[in-house]
Amino acid sequence: MLLFITAACGTSTSSPTPTSSVQPAASAVATPVGDAVKTITHPLGTTTIKGTPKRIVTLEWAYTEDVLALGIQPVGQADTKGYNTWVNVKPALDASVVDVGTRQEPNLETITGLKPDLIITSTLRSSKNYEALSKIAPTIVFESYPAEGKGDQFEGMLTTFKTIADVTGKKAEGDKVVADLDKAFADTKTKLATAKKDGAEFALTQAYSNQNNADLRMFTDNSMVVQILQRIGLKNVFKSSKFELYGFSTASVEALPAVQNANFFYIVQDNDNVFEKQLKDNAVWKGLAFVKENKTFKLPGNTWTFGGPLSAKVFAELTATALTK
Repeated sequence: MLLFITAACGTSTSSPTPTSSVQPAASAVATPVGDAVKTITHPLGTTTIKGTPKRIVTLEWAYTEDVLALGIQPVGQADTKGYNTWVNVKPALDASVVDVGTRQEPNLETITGLKPDLIITSTLRSSKNYEALSKIAPTIVFESYPAEGKGDQFEGMLTTFKTIADVTGKKAEGDKVVADLDKAFADTKTKLATAKKDGAEFALTQAYSNQNNADLRMFTDNSMVVQILQRIGLKNVFKSSKFELYGFSTASVEALPAVQNANFFYIVQDNDNVFEKQLKDNAVWKGLAFVKENKTFKLPGNTWTFGGPLSAKVFAELTATALTK
């Protein structure tokens, strides 16, 4: 989801107008900083921002990562413990950043006390509290999961990041982050080609126990992680029978024979490794070609699959290293 951004010099007041419709896509443009007034049209309304925001509250981990990548420490962010567990990037979140509660139900009183001049949130979490947040500070909203035909999660991630860079007066820094990511992808693709892995087929899952059964999140082509791997020269072989908004299909071991000739990347918690527990003696699992040929690759349990450009770089390097060692 792209945002419309217009700019003018002078003064204005913020008057977001919630709406149930999603705005059509358009390219975000660089906007002046300083005393400039920026008007951002997003899925839930129109927000006006005067000057360059300095005190930012982020209510999604990906947006926290985005501002950190731009050299900005937010004054507040949601669920710090979860962020520090799942988002393994540098720069790290400073200890002074205030935890404002959960992503689903942030503490409005805490946010108000921080006196933010910008709040960044997502359509996934903000449908119930957008108006309340907008009364505290100018609030912009991003679409975390593009609808069918509206692009993939990787494209959405880059657009979101570039828009945040524009809004915060950090376009040059944002351009450098994107250039660094492009270089990392190119270097990783070369690494795979040198190891004769360029074009290798794969399937990727995040697996967990569910009532003593093994549930597999099989990532689809619109997911950020699959898009990352395809950009470094690999090919996803798992295909869902329908569009999956969140970028994965939930399946059982019975879905794996269709992808058994590929390399199999899997993410599991160390204390919930369904492949060593529930599926250890499963006939279907034991009979799969990638099991017999030792083409399974375990990724760390806290591998983050929904992040920003820094997480994208980490994921590309992580999977390439696993495939070539």
